Amino acid sequence: MYGLTETSPIITINRTYKGGVKLGSVGTSIEGVEVKIADDGEILCKGPNVMLGYFNDPVLTKSVFDDDGWFHTGDIGYLEENKFLMVTDRKKEIFKLSNGKFIAPQIIENRFKEVLIIDQIMVVGEHEKFASALISPNFKYFDEWKKENKISFSDYAEMVHLPEITSVFNTEIEAINKRISPNERINRFRLVPDEWSPTSGELSPTLKLRRQFISNKYREILDQIYMK
Repeated sequence: MYGLTETSPIITINRTYKGGVKLGSVGTSIEGVEVKIADDGEILCKGPNVMLGYFNDPVLTKSVFDDDGWFHTGDIGYLEENKFLMVTDRKKEIFKLSNGKFIAPQIIENRFKEVLIIDQIMVVGEHEKFASALISPNFKYFDEWKKENKISFSDYAEMVHLPEITSVFNTEIEAINKRISPNERINRFRLVPDEWSPTSGELSPTLKLRRQFISNKYREILDQIYMK
């Protein structure tokens, strides 16, 4: 299902009766609630579940409602079959390459996270010529992989620099790149020797990427990717 605190807190839900469930979606709107997609892809909603406004903050309230009373969720998505809502990204996380093409990183990240060898990935490239990525490998997978392939490494810091490991990632990334649009392709990547978690700070308590934290932590690596 999908919703926000401001929508009390549900907008859509997958239902168990026939025709009410679609894998990959967050379902259809609940009774009395309307959902539409703005020209820029933002998910808008209207209904009795939507708050009247933020307490003692008319400026913030005005910023999330348009003149027609639609609440702007800040999320990006689309309607499939004109009823199933697909949430793809946060509006504030979308960035632009130097060629003017917009990138929705979460869509790309989810595609790459389907690969077993990747635990977490953050797509970067704002104002750059191409998209790149920082990747936290699935270290548990490689603990078994090294035994099967008779390759040794003393720790993960050593592992991420091994040519054999880089080659495995190159193969998988090239395969996925062939299935996505040129602007979304990962042209360069760097493996990091850390597992990302809420405890270490790279993920929020709800397991979302804390992009600024990650960018600051790996600033030197990011500069190397774009040779700054």
